[in-house]
Amino acid sequence: MHLFEQHAVKDPSAAAEKIPVIDYGPFFAGEPNALQRLATQVRFACENIGFFYALNHGVPQESVDRGFAASRRFHALPLEEKLKLRLNQNNIGYMPMNASVQAASQVHKATKPNQNESFFISYDRGAEHPDVLRGVPLRGRNQWPEGMEEMRADMMAYFHALNAMCDRMLPAFAVALDMPPEFFAPFFANECHANLRFLHYPPQADTSENTFGTAPHTDNSFMTALARTDVPGLAIRLPSGEWFPPPLIPGTFLINLGNIMRRWSNDRFLSTPHGVINESGNDRYSIAYFHSPNPNSIIECLPTCVSADNPARYPKAVYRDLVLEFYRANYFHQKGHKSQAAALAAAE
Repeated sequence: MHLFEQHAVKDPSAAAEKIPVIDYGPFFAGEPNALQRLATQVRFACENIGFFYALNHGVPQESVDRGFAASRRFHALPLEEKLKLRLNQNNIGYMPMNASVQAASQVHKATKPNQNESFFISYDRGAEHPDVLRGVPLRGRNQWPEGMEEMRADMMAYFHALNAMCDRMLPAFAVALDMPPEFFAPFFANECHANLRFLHYPPQADTSENTFGTAPHTDNSFMTALARTDVPGLAIRLPSGEWFPPPLIPGTFLINLGNIMRRWSNDRFLSTPHGVINESGNDRYSIAYFHSPNPNSIIECLPTCVSADNPARYPKAVYRDLVLEFYRANYFHQKGHKSQAAALAAAE
């Protein structure tokens, strides 16, 4: 019996009500007082669950459908073709099966590699981009298979649609934390740290204890926007400690907060554990978009989240250092990589 079954939620119908569906339509339409109403809903979800559904988010369903079709085309390629694009030190490219583990997770000590393959993209920077020329960490180029321009166009269209959507969602998070609506925007300017991960979970032959499609973990992002198909597998850990499979709600993205938001909010907002086991017998696809600050950003606990009785739990930190530390802990190809100081020195 695996972890999700051992600690499964006892009343799924009641648990489902604890993951709010938040309507962004009025705010995105500019309705008066919509931001404050939205921020109240976002605050409740972030303080109590760490997950919510975003409704009327502004991303056309056609863009989502084309993103999934592009993912299937990529993952259908022969393995030798995909391995030509193997994940690099910027975590861009193809990650084959058995290439990552949530070994550093405080949620669950995984002992077996994750049973998924993934294709990561970011901004489609050209060879002459200043950061590419300087070799700045986390600012590299995408890797693409030859002769698949339509797939590339559909993936990048989806990337930009999610990037814009998450930027539009920032004011509600700021107001929910009692900060000015525009507070977060500067941290996400000039190509924030954004990654799109096209995941494929083949049917798991082994669903025994401690074998996962993706082992239980928390994301290292500011926020994550997840699109799923109707093949189940995802489970999230509710505040009660029970594991619950969130239902698929058409027309929504499942939004969760990551460790950077938790750090910024001094643990006021939750970064909720989640994982995947694909015991459906079918191939499972999902697309996770990770939205995080510019790598040069200084992350420190917000003044509205600290007090004499609740001092800052985290020191100031450069976001680039935090994400590279996370990569080195969780991806086999990153282990033993040169230090950030050395990488930055080489880029200057």
